[in-house]
Amino acid sequence: MTPDTLHTTLHYLKEHQLLLTTAESCTAGAMVTLLAAVPGAGEVLESGYVVYSPSAKRRLLGVSPETIERYGLTSEAVAWEMALGALKDSDASVAIATTGVAGPAPEAGVNPGTLCFAWAFAGEPMAVFTRTQRFFGERAQVMHEGALYGLSRLAHYHQRWLRGERA
Repeated sequence: MTPDTLHTTLHYLKEHQLLLTTAESCTAGAMVTLLAAVPGAGEVLESGYVVYSPSAKRRLLGVSPETIERYGLTSEAVAWEMALGALKDSDASVAIATTGVAGPAPEAGVNPGTLCFAWAFAGEPMAVFTRTQRFFGERAQVMHEGALYGLSRLAHYHQRWLRGERA
């Protein structure tokens, strides 16, 4: 994803009157940082949560302890609940959530570079789309690439939501 793609994502959010919040664990606020570097981001960026620990995910975003126990922290189920929690606690119309293992070593049997994403859209009906993606490289590179990926896929999933598709 190039800086042009960041501008494209920002333009897409503006054109569709979307207000974004993020719920980031393994990307540690990088999505907000990248988008905020583009002039005009304040028009479409509502908030960003950085929630590393399980207790922060539960306390700030309402992630169920049962979900964490059953599926693990690096799971689409946790990303799903993070995205919904961010939407519920904000005025945003779209949320992107990330959770995963940036590296350098595996955690809980999950390979480094494994990131789980969720894109949630408010409205009637609400919809959440999830995906797991693996990135390669040093920790900082995985975090950066993951943040870019999350932002770059927003338009794709929004179009699916507009067509009435559900996850």
